[in-house]
Amino acid sequence: MFGALSDPVRLRILAVLADAGRCVCDIRSEVPIAANLLSYHLRVLREAGLVEASRRGRWIDYRLAPDAAGVVAGSLAAAGFAAAVEQPSGCADTCVEPRR
Repeated sequence: MFGALSDPVRLRILAVLADAGRCVCDIRSEVPIAANLLSYHLRVLREAGLVEASRRGRWIDYRLAPDAAGVVAGSLAAAGFAAAVEQPSGCADTCVEPRR
């Protein structure tokens, strides 16, 4: 999971798919990389459970998996970050508002 999220190209693909599913040609226009690299990155995202694919004739449409956020949260919990994600301890007393 973390490997899938660690690449800027894959993060860009997820951002493109955030509003709606798209065919590969539309993704490629938003993420201008070679077709074989795009295919590789989409496969990594599919295997991580973040993206789903469906065939439409000779085209393949991609969309975010319905539970993509749950998959990420589950991976964080499995890595021991559940408490930090749910409620940072003592944050209300020690956090400082960021400068703008």
